[in-house]
Amino acid sequence: MEEIPNRWEGVYRVKEEAETSWFEDRPRVSLDLIGATGAEKDAAIVDVGAGSSRLVDCLLERGFRRITVLDLSETALARTRARLPKEAPVDWVVENVLDWKPNQRFEIWHDRAAFHFLTETADQDAYLRVMDGALLPGGHAIIGTFAPDGPTSCSGLPVARYDSLLLLERLGAGYRLVKSVNHEHRTPWGSVQQFHFGLFQKF
Repeated sequence: MEEIPNRWEGVYRVKEEAETSWFEDRPRVSLDLIGATGAEKDAAIVDVGAGSSRLVDCLLERGFRRITVLDLSETALARTRARLPKEAPVDWVVENVLDWKPNQRFEIWHDRAAFHFLTETADQDAYLRVMDGALLPGGHAIIGTFAPDGPTSCSGLPVARYDSLLLLERLGAGYRLVKSVNHEHRTPWGSVQQFHFGLFQKF
C-alpha cells in the first residue's frame, strides 16, 4: 500500500471537493477583503493552506496575474489545476508553510482556516515568521479562523479560535487591524460554523 505523506493528502484522496466541511462555491468574504486592500491586478498574492479552494479561480476571473497557491496536499492542488487553463499565471507550491522559503515577497497573504490548526506556540511563531518575511512593507494579511464561538475541532483535530483582537495580539506590534468580519459558513450538509476574518496591514 502506498504511504500517504500527510493527513491532508489523505483527506483529499478520499473526499470530493463538496464533501469537505470547508467547501465554498464562491469565497465571498475572502474576495471582499482582498478588494478592500485596493491591490492592483499585478499584486503578488499567496493563498496559504488553499486546498482545492475556488479563490484562485475567482482571482483569475478578476484579472489578477501573480498568484501563488500553497498546500500540503498535492492531490488538492492537482484538482484545482485541472479546473484552470494550463497557461493560468499561478505558481503551485506543495509544502508545509512552516518550512516554506518563498522566492518572492507578496502584497497579500491569504489564509482561510490554516492558521487555526496551529495550536502549539512554537508552530504559530514559525508560521508568523514565514508570513512576516514573505509580506512586503505595507502589504496585507487576511487570516480567517474559527471564531471564539465556533467549533473547537475540525477533521478530528483541535483548533485555536480567534477574533481580530486576539489575532492582532498574536501578530504583534508590526501590524494594524484594518477590518474584521464575522461570518457564518454553511457546510455542504447545512450545518453552520462561526468564522472570524481579520484584515491586517504590515507597517
